[in-house]
Amino acid sequence: MTTTLARPESASTRPAPRVRRRHRQGTAAAVLMAPFFALLVVVFLVPAGTALWLSFFGADEPGLGFGPEHTIFAGFRSYAAVLADPTFRNGLGVVALYCLLYLPLLVVCSLGLALLLDSGLARLRGSARLALFLPHAVPGIIAALIWLYLYIPGLSPVVDLFGKAGITVDFLGVHTVIPSMVNIALWSNLGYNVVVFYAALQAVPREVIEAAVVDGAGGVRTALSIKTPLIRASIVMVVLFTLIWSLQLFTEPMLLSQATPMITARFSPSMYIYDAAFTRNNYGLAAAASVILLACTVALSYGVTRWTTRTREDVR
Repeated sequence: MTTTLARPESASTRPAPRVRRRHRQGTAAAVLMAPFFALLVVVFLVPAGTALWLSFFGADEPGLGFGPEHTIFAGFRSYAAVLADPTFRNGLGVVALYCLLYLPLLVVCSLGLALLLDSGLARLRGSARLALFLPHAVPGIIAALIWLYLYIPGLSPVVDLFGKAGITVDFLGVHTVIPSMVNIALWSNLGYNVVVFYAALQAVPREVIEAAVVDGAGGVRTALSIKTPLIRASIVMVVLFTLIWSLQLFTEPMLLSQATPMITARFSPSMYIYDAAFTRNNYGLAAAASVILLACTVALSYGVTRWTTRTREDVR
């Protein structure tokens, strides 16, 4: 009888431990990222694809306009109509001015307050963070209503106080309506970004700060030359998120339009989209405007990211 002995498996045929470890890590990463990609598809890709599809179609009335409307392929007609509309271009200018005022104020004020809290000069830092964050917990519509009450003459105690001092202030005038909206957004979102910056500052190595103090750096120089560059990633994140949110300006002007004629139904691109879809029932035009606004948002976000990356490489 001959006995066949099983040949031992060679080391070359066994999967390497490093390969198995990478496979497990890849599987774990895929499982953890699956909810994110599912939400990305449902919340972003599907609506964006639907808007892109609708933007190429429009409603047409046959004959003299007495027949029923039917949907036809319009190509880029809706895009041409949006770009040729001066109200949409004016809305883009309004949003650009709003961003130029709001972005620097938000970043500088929130970063300054976070540096102040981190420096230890401010007492009761926990209470201060809570007080700054509380306005962010108020919904945007409620915050806009509160400030609308404070802006309307005859109702606002602030306007009455200025009037008793002989100062006439029109918060909803042609030159002040955009700063008034900036004030609402700043009051609502300042505390949230202070918390973001403060959390990033807490991760800065204390030995780096101690070394700067030993070298003779004062509090201001340490804050500007040591701490601020080390939280560059958080600053870029805040700028990107704030920029994306600002381009969708809608709640504040929509509510303030009830009290001032300076804000029309197409004051901002988002209001233009709302008016085209729900007032004029032109869904193709609204979809085209949405796609154009999305393209502007993506382009500006990419530009900010590239600029910060290039600046970081130049510093290195």
